[in-house]
Amino acid sequence: MTHTQPGQGPTALRILLGTQLRKLREDRGISRHDAGHLIRGSESKISRMELGRVSFRERDVADLLTLYGVAEDEARGAILDLVERANEPGWWHRFTDLLPSWFQAYVGLEEAAERIRTYEVQFVPGLLQTKEYARAVITAGAVGAAPEEIARRVDLRLERQRVLEGPRKPKFWAVIDEAALRRPIGGTEVMRGQLQHLIELMDQTNVTIQVMPFNFGGHAAEGGAFSILRFPDVELPDIIYVEQLGSALYLDKRDEVDRYSEVMERLCAVSTTPAETIDILRKISREL
Repeated sequence: MTHTQPGQGPTALRILLGTQLRKLREDRGISRHDAGHLIRGSESKISRMELGRVSFRERDVADLLTLYGVAEDEARGAILDLVERANEPGWWHRFTDLLPSWFQAYVGLEEAAERIRTYEVQFVPGLLQTKEYARAVITAGAVGAAPEEIARRVDLRLERQRVLEGPRKPKFWAVIDEAALRRPIGGTEVMRGQLQHLIELMDQTNVTIQVMPFNFGGHAAEGGAFSILRFPDVELPDIIYVEQLGSALYLDKRDEVDRYSEVMERLCAVSTTPAETIDILRKISREL
Protein backbone atom coordinates (compact mmCIF):
# COMPACT_ATOMS: atom_id res chain seq x y z
CA MET A 1 0.00 0.00 0.00
CA THR A 2 1.14 3.54 -0.74
CA HIS A 3 2.53 5.66 2.08
CA THR A 4 1.08 9.13 1.70
CA GLN A 5 3.10 12.29 2.03
CA PRO A 6 2.54 14.47 5.12
CA GLY A 7 0.19 17.36 4.48
CA GLN A 8 -1.37 16.06 1.28
CA GLY A 9 -4.74 17.70 0.67
CA PRO A 10 -8.01 15.74 0.72
CA THR A 11 -8.53 16.02 -3.05
CA ALA A 12 -5.23 14.30 -3.80
CA LEU A 13 -5.91 11.72 -1.08
CA ARG A 14 -9.27 10.85 -2.64
CA ILE A 15 -7.60 10.32 -6.00
CA LEU A 16 -4.90 8.20 -4.38
CA LEU A 17 -7.46 6.13 -2.49
CA GLY A 18 -9.51 5.63 -5.63
CA THR A 19 -6.41 4.51 -7.53
CA GLN A 20 -5.60 1.94 -4.86
CA LEU A 21 -9.15 0.56 -4.88
CA ARG A 22 -9.11 0.29 -8.68
CA LYS A 23 -5.83 -1.64 -8.64
CA LEU A 24 -7.12 -4.01 -5.95
CA ARG A 25 -10.29 -4.63 -7.94
CA GLU A 26 -8.47 -5.22 -11.21
CA ASP A 27 -5.94 -7.55 -9.55
CA ARG A 28 -8.84 -9.75 -8.43
CA GLY A 29 -10.55 -9.60 -11.83
CA ILE A 30 -13.75 -8.15 -10.37
CA SER A 31 -15.99 -5.96 -12.52
CA ARG A 32 -17.22 -2.53 -11.49
CA HIS A 33 -20.76 -3.90 -11.74
CA ASP A 34 -20.09 -6.65 -9.20
CA ALA A 35 -18.24 -4.28 -6.86
CA GLY A 36 -21.10 -1.78 -7.05
CA HIS A 37 -23.68 -4.49 -6.31
CA LEU A 38 -21.78 -5.44 -3.14
CA ILE A 39 -22.02 -1.93 -1.67
CA ARG A 40 -25.64 -1.46 -2.75
CA GLY A 41 -24.57 0.96 -5.45
CA SER A 42 -23.94 0.99 -9.17
CA GLU A 43 -21.11 0.61 -11.63
CA SER A 44 -21.01 4.39 -12.04
CA LYS A 45 -20.60 4.84 -8.27
CA ILE A 46 -17.53 2.58 -8.31
CA SER A 47 -16.20 4.56 -11.26
CA ARG A 48 -16.62 7.87 -9.39
CA MET A 49 -14.96 6.40 -6.30
CA GLU A 50 -12.00 5.13 -8.30
CA LEU A 51 -11.58 8.53 -9.93
CA GLY A 52 -11.62 10.21 -6.51
CA ARG A 53 -14.59 12.39 -7.43
CA VAL A 54 -16.76 11.58 -4.43
CA SER A 55 -16.33 11.20 -0.69
CA PHE A 56 -15.96 7.67 0.70
CA ARG A 57 -18.12 5.84 3.24
CA GLU A 58 -15.95 3.77 5.57
CA ARG A 59 -18.46 0.90 5.45
CA ASP A 60 -18.34 0.80 1.64
CA VAL A 61 -14.54 0.75 1.56
CA ALA A 62 -14.38 -1.93 4.26
CA ASP A 63 -16.79 -4.13 2.28
CA LEU A 64 -14.77 -3.61 -0.91
CA LEU A 65 -11.54 -4.53 0.84
CA THR A 66 -13.14 -7.79 1.97
CA LEU A 67 -14.32 -8.48 -1.58
CA TYR A 68 -10.83 -7.73 -2.91
CA GLY A 69 -9.20 -10.12 -0.45
CA VAL A 70 -7.50 -7.54 1.77
CA ALA A 71 -7.74 -9.32 5.13
CA GLU A 72 -4.52 -8.27 6.90
CA ASP A 73 -5.31 -5.79 9.67
CA GLU A 74 -2.41 -3.42 8.96
CA ALA A 75 -3.24 -3.11 5.27
CA ARG A 76 -6.93 -2.56 5.97
CA GLY A 77 -6.14 -0.06 8.70
CA ALA A 78 -3.88 1.99 6.42
CA ILE A 79 -6.60 2.31 3.78
CA LEU A 80 -9.39 3.05 6.25
CA ASP A 81 -7.21 5.73 7.83
CA LEU A 82 -6.81 7.21 4.36
CA VAL A 83 -10.63 7.25 4.04
CA GLU A 84 -10.91 9.41 7.16
CA ARG A 85 -8.27 11.90 6.01
CA ALA A 86 -9.62 12.03 2.45
CA ASN A 87 -13.05 13.02 3.75
CA GLU A 88 -11.76 15.96 5.79
CA PRO A 89 -12.85 19.34 4.37
CA GLY A 90 -10.12 21.47 2.83
CA TRP A 91 -9.42 25.04 3.97
CA TRP A 92 -11.52 26.26 1.02
CA HIS A 93 -14.64 24.66 2.51
CA ARG A 94 -15.84 28.03 3.83
CA PHE A 95 -15.82 29.34 0.25
CA THR A 96 -17.87 26.52 -1.29
CA ASP A 97 -20.81 28.85 -1.89
CA LEU A 98 -18.55 30.81 -4.26
CA LEU A 99 -16.69 27.91 -5.89
CA PRO A 100 -18.29 25.84 -8.64
CA SER A 101 -17.80 22.12 -7.99
CA TRP A 102 -15.51 21.74 -11.00
CA PHE A 103 -13.11 24.34 -9.60
CA GLN A 104 -13.13 23.04 -6.02
CA ALA A 105 -11.27 19.99 -7.29
CA TYR A 106 -8.56 22.18 -8.82
CA VAL A 107 -8.01 24.15 -5.60
CA GLY A 108 -7.48 20.87 -3.76
CA LEU A 109 -5.07 19.54 -6.38
CA GLU A 110 -3.17 22.85 -6.44
CA GLU A 111 -2.63 22.56 -2.69
CA ALA A 112 -1.26 19.02 -2.97
CA ALA A 113 0.98 19.47 -6.04
CA GLU A 114 4.76 19.52 -5.85
CA ARG A 115 5.07 21.16 -9.28
CA ILE A 116 2.65 23.34 -11.23
CA ARG A 117 3.34 24.45 -14.77
CA THR A 118 0.86 26.78 -16.42
CA TYR A 119 0.36 28.67 -19.66
CA GLU A 120 -1.91 31.73 -19.55
CA VAL A 121 -3.25 33.75 -22.46
CA GLN A 122 -5.67 36.36 -21.07
CA PHE A 123 -4.67 36.98 -17.46
CA VAL A 124 -1.75 36.81 -15.07
CA PRO A 125 -2.05 33.40 -13.32
CA GLY A 126 -4.19 33.56 -10.18
CA LEU A 127 -1.35 32.52 -7.87
CA LEU A 128 0.71 35.52 -9.08
CA GLN A 129 -1.95 38.24 -8.97
CA THR A 130 -1.85 41.31 -6.75
CA LYS A 131 -4.92 42.08 -4.67
CA GLU A 132 -5.82 45.04 -6.87
CA TYR A 133 -5.40 43.10 -10.11
CA ALA A 134 -7.40 40.17 -8.71
CA ARG A 135 -10.22 42.51 -7.69
CA ALA A 136 -10.33 44.01 -11.20
CA VAL A 137 -10.43 40.57 -12.86
CA ILE A 138 -13.07 39.24 -10.49
CA THR A 139 -15.25 42.35 -10.74
CA ALA A 140 -15.22 42.17 -14.54
CA GLY A 141 -16.27 38.53 -14.49
CA ALA A 142 -18.92 38.77 -11.75
CA VAL A 143 -21.35 41.31 -13.16
CA GLY A 144 -24.00 42.25 -10.62
CA ALA A 145 -22.25 40.62 -7.67
CA ALA A 146 -22.46 42.41 -4.34
CA PRO A 147 -19.32 44.11 -3.00
CA GLU A 148 -19.22 41.60 -0.14
CA GLU A 149 -19.10 38.70 -2.59
CA ILE A 150 -16.36 40.39 -4.62
CA ALA A 151 -14.33 40.86 -1.44
CA ARG A 152 -14.70 37.19 -0.48
CA ARG A 153 -13.67 36.07 -3.96
CA VAL A 154 -10.55 38.21 -3.69
CA ASP A 155 -9.84 36.75 -0.24
CA LEU A 156 -10.13 33.26 -1.69
CA ARG A 157 -7.63 34.03 -4.44
CA LEU A 158 -5.15 35.52 -1.96
CA GLU A 159 -5.62 32.52 0.32
CA ARG A 160 -4.74 30.21 -2.58
CA GLN A 161 -1.48 32.11 -3.05
CA ARG A 162 -0.26 30.99 0.37
CA VAL A 163 0.58 27.63 -1.19
CA LEU A 164 3.66 29.26 -2.75
CA GLU A 165 4.98 30.30 0.66
CA GLY A 166 4.33 27.27 2.87
CA PRO A 167 6.76 24.58 4.02
CA ARG A 168 5.70 22.31 1.15
CA LYS A 169 5.67 25.07 -1.46
CA PRO A 170 5.56 23.68 -4.99
CA LYS A 171 7.72 24.62 -7.92
CA PHE A 172 5.59 27.04 -9.92
CA TRP A 173 6.51 27.64 -13.56
CA ALA A 174 4.40 30.07 -15.57
CA VAL A 175 4.53 30.99 -19.22
CA ILE A 176 2.42 34.12 -19.78
CA ASP A 177 1.44 35.38 -23.22
CA GLU A 178 2.57 38.95 -23.79
CA ALA A 179 -1.05 39.88 -24.60
CA ALA A 180 -2.06 39.23 -20.99
CA LEU A 181 0.66 41.56 -19.76
CA ARG A 182 -0.27 44.40 -22.11
CA ARG A 183 -3.99 44.35 -21.31
CA PRO A 184 -4.34 47.14 -18.67
CA ILE A 185 -6.79 45.36 -16.39
CA GLY A 186 -7.85 47.69 -13.58
CA GLY A 187 -6.14 50.64 -15.20
CA THR A 188 -2.54 51.68 -15.76
CA GLU A 189 -1.47 51.91 -12.11
CA VAL A 190 -2.96 48.56 -11.18
CA MET A 191 -1.23 46.95 -14.14
CA ARG A 192 2.11 48.55 -13.36
CA GLY A 193 1.80 47.29 -9.80
CA GLN A 194 1.09 43.82 -11.13
CA LEU A 195 4.11 43.86 -13.41
CA GLN A 196 6.35 45.01 -10.53
CA HIS A 197 4.92 42.20 -8.41
CA LEU A 198 5.92 39.66 -11.07
CA ILE A 199 9.45 41.05 -11.09
CA GLU A 200 9.65 40.69 -7.30
CA LEU A 201 8.27 37.14 -7.43
CA MET A 202 11.19 36.18 -9.65
CA ASP A 203 13.36 36.38 -6.51
CA GLN A 204 11.56 33.35 -5.07
CA THR A 205 13.52 30.18 -5.79
CA ASN A 206 10.34 28.18 -6.41
CA VAL A 207 8.86 30.61 -8.96
CA THR A 208 9.87 30.84 -12.62
CA ILE A 209 8.14 33.21 -15.04
CA GLN A 210 8.58 33.30 -18.79
CA VAL A 211 6.86 35.45 -21.39
CA MET A 212 5.69 34.27 -24.80
CA PRO A 213 6.53 37.38 -26.86
CA PHE A 214 4.46 38.75 -29.72
CA ASN A 215 7.43 38.69 -32.07
CA PHE A 216 7.61 34.89 -31.99
CA GLY A 217 4.38 34.56 -33.99
CA GLY A 218 2.49 31.28 -33.95
CA HIS A 219 3.39 28.63 -31.40
CA ALA A 220 2.50 25.18 -30.07
CA ALA A 221 -0.19 26.31 -27.58
CA GLU A 222 -2.55 28.16 -29.88
CA GLY A 223 -5.39 26.11 -28.34
CA GLY A 224 -5.37 28.18 -25.16
CA ALA A 225 -4.46 28.14 -21.48
CA PHE A 226 -3.77 24.98 -19.48
CA SER A 227 -1.94 23.77 -16.37
CA ILE A 228 0.03 20.61 -15.60
CA LEU A 229 0.13 19.43 -11.99
CA ARG A 230 2.55 16.85 -10.60
CA PHE A 231 2.28 15.27 -7.14
CA PRO A 232 4.83 13.86 -4.67
CA ASP A 233 3.19 10.44 -4.57
CA VAL A 234 4.42 8.35 -7.51
CA GLU A 235 1.07 6.59 -7.82
CA LEU A 236 -0.73 9.84 -8.59
CA PRO A 237 -0.60 10.65 -12.31
CA ASP A 238 0.15 14.11 -13.65
CA ILE A 239 -3.12 15.96 -14.24
CA ILE A 240 -3.83 18.41 -17.04
CA TYR A 241 -6.33 21.14 -16.14
CA VAL A 242 -8.09 23.00 -18.95
CA GLU A 243 -10.64 25.58 -17.84
CA GLN A 244 -13.66 26.42 -19.97
CA LEU A 245 -16.35 29.07 -19.59
CA GLY A 246 -18.59 27.06 -17.27
CA SER A 247 -16.66 23.86 -16.64
CA ALA A 248 -13.20 22.32 -16.74
CA LEU A 249 -11.42 19.27 -18.11
CA TYR A 250 -9.19 17.09 -15.93
CA LEU A 251 -7.01 14.87 -18.13
CA ASP A 252 -4.70 12.16 -16.80
CA LYS A 253 -4.35 9.59 -19.59
CA ARG A 254 -0.73 9.05 -20.52
CA ASP A 255 -1.09 10.15 -24.15
CA GLU A 256 -2.93 13.34 -23.11
CA VAL A 257 -0.36 14.20 -20.45
CA ASP A 258 2.49 13.55 -22.89
CA ARG A 259 0.90 15.77 -25.54
CA TYR A 260 0.42 18.73 -23.20
CA SER A 261 3.84 18.23 -21.62
CA GLU A 262 5.44 18.38 -25.05
CA VAL A 263 3.59 21.61 -25.81
CA MET A 264 4.76 23.10 -22.52
CA GLU A 265 8.36 22.14 -23.26
CA ARG A 266 8.12 23.86 -26.64
CA LEU A 267 6.64 26.97 -25.04
CA CYS A 268 9.44 27.14 -22.48
CA ALA A 269 12.06 26.70 -25.20
CA VAL A 270 10.89 29.71 -27.24
CA SER A 271 9.79 32.05 -24.42
CA THR A 272 11.99 34.55 -22.60
CA THR A 273 14.75 33.48 -20.24
CA PRO A 274 14.35 34.68 -16.63
CA ALA A 275 16.65 37.64 -17.30
CA GLU A 276 14.75 38.52 -20.47
CA THR A 277 11.48 38.21 -18.54
CA ILE A 278 12.50 41.01 -16.19
CA ASP A 279 13.55 43.16 -19.15
CA ILE A 280 10.25 42.69 -21.00
CA LEU A 281 8.18 43.29 -17.85
CA ARG A 282 9.98 46.59 -17.29
CA LYS A 283 9.58 47.53 -20.96
CA ILE A 284 5.83 46.83 -20.92
CA SER A 285 5.44 48.83 -17.69
CA ARG A 286 7.13 51.87 -19.29
CA GLU A 287 4.91 51.61 -22.36
CA LEU A 288 1.58 51.43 -20.50
